[in-house]
Amino acid sequence: MPKLKTNKSAAKRFSKTGTGKFKRRQQNMRHILTKKSAQRKRRLGQSAIVDQTNERALRALMPYA
Repeated sequence: MPKLKTNKSAAKRFSKTGTGKFKRRQQNMRHILTKKSAQRKRRLGQSAIVDQTNERALRALMPYA
């Protein structure tokens, strides 16, 4: 059986944590930042964990991550 290819777009957006979960960046941090509060922008700058319902699909995209 041939080796599976890693989806490169997914590899650039997600990384695996030590416990096997996937880490992602938050949305809404690219533009129109003037109307967002400093507290909200600070919170959006932090990383988040991918929801459990999406982990199976992500594992298929990144088999060796």
